[in-house]
Amino acid sequence: MQNFQGIFKNFDHIFSQKVILITSFIISLYNAKEQVIHMSILNFQSTKIAVIGMGYVGLPLAVALGEKWRTVGFDINGRRIKDLNSNIDSTGEVSELDFNNSKLVQFTDDAKDILDSNIYIVTVPTPITKNNLPNLNAIKSATKLISSIISDGDVVIYESTVYPGLTEEICIPILEKENFKLNKNFFCGYSPERINPGDKTHKLKDIVKVVSGSNEYALDLIDRLYSSIIDAGVYRAQSIKVAEAAKVIENTQRDLNIALINELSIIFNKLDIDTQSVLDAASTKWNFNRFNPGLVGGHCIGVDPYYLTYKSKKAGYTPKIILGGRKLNNEMPAYVADQLIESLVEQKKDPRHCKVLIMGFTFKENCPDIRNTKVINLHEELLKRKLGVDIFDPNVNISEAKNQYGISLIAEPQKNCYHGVILAVPHDDFINQGPGYSQSFCRNDGIFFDLKGRFKIEESDFRL
Repeated sequence: MQNFQGIFKNFDHIFSQKVILITSFIISLYNAKEQVIHMSILNFQSTKIAVIGMGYVGLPLAVALGEKWRTVGFDINGRRIKDLNSNIDSTGEVSELDFNNSKLVQFTDDAKDILDSNIYIVTVPTPITKNNLPNLNAIKSATKLISSIISDGDVVIYESTVYPGLTEEICIPILEKENFKLNKNFFCGYSPERINPGDKTHKLKDIVKVVSGSNEYALDLIDRLYSSIIDAGVYRAQSIKVAEAAKVIENTQRDLNIALINELSIIFNKLDIDTQSVLDAASTKWNFNRFNPGLVGGHCIGVDPYYLTYKSKKAGYTPKIILGGRKLNNEMPAYVADQLIESLVEQKKDPRHCKVLIMGFTFKENCPDIRNTKVINLHEELLKRKLGVDIFDPNVNISEAKNQYGISLIAEPQKNCYHGVILAVPHDDFINQGPGYSQSFCRNDGIFFDLKGRFKIEESDFRL
């Protein structure tokens, strides 16, 4: 009898284990079915992608996606949309051939055209305020727009540079409407942009894409989406915060490296040592990473560190090295202006009666982007010192510079006119013509400042 009781107990145990296995199997089938339902939105025939923000980041992305996916590039700037629909890109990042190869993309400034999208990618600017605090107006507005039209099963991906935690702390709560929750009704991800304006070698498809998702399903979907257009491959970050942090430290590191070289250039100048010659010598060691001194502006290096320092202060720690590097780089325009004044005084000239030409106005060479250019700060520092100043840059739309900064660039400088010429942004247009081109605008006793040292040491009077 006891043996029978043992057999029945064993049978009960086996039966209960089978019930558990069957139940688990049914649940897994249900989950698989749910995933298949969601995954069905990601196929070439039916998926529709909306890229919000047609700037330096959004346009190349929309055009690349439009080679394989139904894509809508949305921007509130009607003039920009009109140009794009005529295959004209004022930023110079997308060629006519790129437009022609992107058969499935359309551009619009009408939000109705993105109502039936399945995937929304946010690529709007995230600048800083005058007090160096994050300006989140654009990313909040884009998120509110998506919130008003998002449907069950949709995916929202952010590419705009933010501080670690912003997507989950600011954006997702805006998207979560009543009874409309993350990972239940919609999914989210972050894939930091890595566009380098003016760079014809490292373009969107050639740069590894970091991706992250609000859950494993979202990560798989976002991975699959970007893998379809990125030749360099995709890297799956551990979390959205990790991806956000990775982006913001990429440019913070560059900012600090340039700050170090800028400080070294100040030291070497006082020691009467040429910085570029020192860098040439140091670069012969295999593990020396070369950076060059100069004005540090733009929408990445000059902005991104402030997003990280803002969040750090909120967490209770005030960064020292990062803010120190930012301070030094921000002081470089004043330093350059002082060096010019010293050179003029050494020549027994009264700076108040001198006229200076700045060559280049963009934040970096070979691109038309004037956002956060530090040349405007150099211009202001020279004006403070009572010099007359002209700015010349054939890469810049003169009307745009006037509207954004309230200054008038000149269309063509006069020869033999200026007491000082500062080659601030070494566009290829300038460099390919040799040092004689820039020097031709100097008076016979004029001073030529080759800030970034693009010419030989004997071909200029000063360089950082």
